[in-house]
Amino acid sequence: MAAPILLDRKGAVAYLTLNRPDAGNAIDAPLARCLLEAVEAVEADPAIRCVVVRASGRMFCAGGDVKALHAAGDALPELLREILEFLHPAVARLAKMEKPVVSAILGPAAGAGIGLAAVGDIVLAEPDAHFTMAYSRIGLTPDGGATWLLPRHVGLRRAQELYLTNRRVSADEAAAMGLITRVVAEGTLVHEVDTLAEALASSAVGALGRTKRLLLTSGDATLAEQLEAESENIAQQGMTVEGRTGIAAFVERRQANFGAAELSMTANAPRRT
Repeated sequence: MAAPILLDRKGAVAYLTLNRPDAGNAIDAPLARCLLEAVEAVEADPAIRCVVVRASGRMFCAGGDVKALHAAGDALPELLREILEFLHPAVARLAKMEKPVVSAILGPAAGAGIGLAAVGDIVLAEPDAHFTMAYSRIGLTPDGGATWLLPRHVGLRRAQELYLTNRRVSADEAAAMGLITRVVAEGTLVHEVDTLAEALASSAVGALGRTKRLLLTSGDATLAEQLEAESENIAQQGMTVEGRTGIAAFVERRQANFGAAELSMTANAPRRT
């Protein structure tokens, strides 16, 4: 039986592929468990500098495996907790990972698939992609982190409408409202994602990681707290080989080689806090 999550690597880019195409890449317990294991593996590997979340087949993710949920009968609460025991830490790690994360959306995304789509720092989609919350349609409440992600991406008022009405959102509308980053030309998703991921992997990944952290914590911080966090992070980044390499390259009018700098950073940079 094929693994529910495929982990592939191309240079410094790791590709996590949802791999249950015959089930619409619906999330069951084995897929959630394998996803967390794969996320932990790429997070811990210093040679991986960018992570892509994508799916096999014609659908990004149908959400939870409704057939499995139905089959659970009276054990449904236990099954839901088992799935989320793995899925939620995976989403949290992707959001907080100090490496850029790209989501590649082909076809529909629904339910918990919305969280896996929205957790990307940059989200690219084919024109035929569309998004549906779908939870109340089956009498359940949201999961997968999207009730935290969507209000931040699209605003509370719009998130309320999407969750309460279950209306389908096209790729173009999703881009306009901020649910995804942009829609690519038909048939170009693989090329666009590869090009973007390679560019991110060759950039100042340490600085990107700190930037991700600043953005994620800004919503709960006062201006004074955020200014202090910015001061601390830029000072710490200035102590790294990566920071010094970027500044020197700019002054010398040449392209910075952050990949080489990262190797030195691993051994010499102060520990990030």
